[in-house]
Amino acid sequence: MFHRATELTFLDGTIVEVSFQNGAVKRYDVAAMFRTHPQMEALRDRKLFCAGRLFSYGIIWNDELDLETETIYQEGVTVREERRSACADAGEAVLAARARRGLSQKQLAQRSGIDQGDISRIERGKLNPSLELLQRLAEALETDLVIELKDREIPKEP
Repeated sequence: MFHRATELTFLDGTIVEVSFQNGAVKRYDVAAMFRTHPQMEALRDRKLFCAGRLFSYGIIWNDELDLETETIYQEGVTVREERRSACADAGEAVLAARARRGLSQKQLAQRSGIDQGDISRIERGKLNPSLELLQRLAEALETDLVIELKDREIPKEP
């Protein structure tokens, strides 16, 4: 499964911290790649290291230096799990359903009559879709829209 990155922080040395749409926050030391990918040693230069830009699929420094966020997700250390917003949950569900159907955002836009840019913002958790909009997406994806309220576990005091 693809894990969409939403935020990047550069920490000491060659350590990055990446937040993912599913709420996971992972740390990864890029130095772990130096042995197998010697070109990555250029990232010892702090100025270059901190110039990296986050894209949903990876961190890019220049034409020769990039790191897939899936590597960070799988090999990084989980430092915390953040509470996700309902928008993030809805977006991840739409993205997963679209991926299962093998559709592009453009194809889903054509099927649903919803602007492709809005679909992108929904999938990234940046747009709060109405129930009506979610229902249109569900119909275009040939899925059911299910809304569920779950009781939280309340920790017992000792």
